[in-house]
Amino acid sequence: MSINRLGVIGAGTMGNGIAQACAVSGIEVVMVDIAQAAVDKGLATVAGSLERLVKKEKMTDSDRNAALARIRGSVSYDDLRGLPLVIEAATENEPIKVKILKQLDGLLSADAIIATNTSSISITRLAASTQRADRFIGLHFFNPVAMMALVELIRGLQTSDETLAAMQSLVSRLGKTPITVRNSPGFVVNRILVPMINEAFFVLAEGMASAEDIDAGMRLGCNQPIGPLALADLIGLDVVLAVMEVYVTEFADSKYRPCPLLKEMVAAGRLGRKTGRGVYTY
Repeated sequence: MSINRLGVIGAGTMGNGIAQACAVSGIEVVMVDIAQAAVDKGLATVAGSLERLVKKEKMTDSDRNAALARIRGSVSYDDLRGLPLVIEAATENEPIKVKILKQLDGLLSADAIIATNTSSISITRLAASTQRADRFIGLHFFNPVAMMALVELIRGLQTSDETLAAMQSLVSRLGKTPITVRNSPGFVVNRILVPMINEAFFVLAEGMASAEDIDAGMRLGCNQPIGPLALADLIGLDVVLAVMEVYVTEFADSKYRPCPLLKEMVAAGRLGRKTGRGVYTY
């Protein structure tokens, strides 16, 4: 199954990143969000990202223009009709995702595939909100999409072999490496990563070291390219908290309890880079 056209729901950080990766690879994309301002911002983000690649001589002007021409922004789900694949990349909130998925299920043709970019929510449970559980899959890209080479493919209980194979082919076409993961909260990468970030917040809250020293310790002592607190700011503290809350609910294990400092910072609106302030100020 060769996919040359697809839709992306959400023009935010993940949505526009996925749209860019697909467009650069020659795939026509319809990027949908609920507000025109969000769509415009997403398109502008892609344009800026591609311009930086041109300046670094990693892309030609003509390739940049061709990629931009392959992305069409929209505020109407009707523009997704007839597409063989739609990737949902809305906020990490299960009721919102379920509402979107039900709408897509009633709109797309019976043989179309629906994928979700969730980082922690059960694929089997999300698939159950549709009438096409065999053609539903988790397609977990990592931020920033343009730079990160990994995509987790998460099979729900009923995901078909054909659906998995089609998404493996798509991810490879994007120049990324797919790994196949069994459905479980947080899947593989975030199951390991996010509790580590949460523990870094506990270390910070206990005053064991400054944020800068915690991050320096993990960069230089564990060869990580970015410290866990700086990474939290990049991911979004609200996203980190949402993932930890999924873990503590699904596993019923206190080891996944969110750090109170993390919860307090989210309550204060200090979400990281996207708000200009998180652990650090930007």
